[in-house]
Amino acid sequence: MRILIVEDDFVSRTVLTRFLAPFGQSDIASNGFEAIEAFTRALAGGGYGLVCLDIMMPGMNGQEVLKEIRDKEMKAGIPQQQAAKIIMTTSLQAPKDVFSAFYQGGCDCYLTKPIERKTLIKHLEELGIAPL
Repeated sequence: MRILIVEDDFVSRTVLTRFLAPFGQSDIASNGFEAIEAFTRALAGGGYGLVCLDIMMPGMNGQEVLKEIRDKEMKAGIPQQQAAKIIMTTSLQAPKDVFSAFYQGGCDCYLTKPIERKTLIKHLEELGIAPL
């Protein structure tokens, strides 16, 4: 599985890369603009199975990236059941962001940092990415 990790913090990128290594190859984007570029390129080769997306980034935030990703999938004719699984991550527990990400943006999961490996794995299992 191809994975895209979108995170502006070096430590968080490194931790997610290590946690996700058993599940596939990870590409890294340090901001929203890089994420959109990487996602667009990947669509030509089958796309990403999983995107871990920081919600708070300078420039283009995670909510904007999420909307752009879902728009690109729709325009490419990707059925919803084959769309990338998107896990939003943030250092803040903000109900408004959770509501926007789930009900308006189409994310699949929401995790608060610091992300613990067993919590991430549990969510991957629930999403059908990791074996139960």
